[in-house]
Amino acid sequence: MVDSAETVGAVESWSFAGGGGAVAADAAAEALRARIAGGKLESLLESSSGRTLYVVSNTERAMVMVIDHPGDPGEHAADPGAEEWSDGFELSNGQADEYPDADTVPLDEALRIVRHILATGRPPADAVWVTDR
Repeated sequence: MVDSAETVGAVESWSFAGGGGAVAADAAAEALRARIAGGKLESLLESSSGRTLYVVSNTERAMVMVIDHPGDPGEHAADPGAEEWSDGFELSNGQADEYPDADTVPLDEALRIVRHILATGRPPADAVWVTDR
């Protein structure tokens, strides 16, 4: 039996919000790294099934969130052992946010998670994932 996340991942394609067409998992992760290095710290990827993958970074850490549909509180990657707070998460509307490090992950981990979600439809089994629903 195939679980529903595997089914979604097998038929789901992803693209950056605003156009550009479908993007492969590795290409999306590298594009995110380039966008972040260039100062574009907030990115949205949209899936063909209607889900949204939201990534906002401060260049060292990133909030990675999956939203299933408009109004969904979503779910996000977490680093439960982290105790500090980080700022510098700049949104495209100019708002600068601060998050507990426990609700973000190091940038390399965020990109690994993004690759896996785009390739399979779900986060890696070893990633800590918090449901906000």
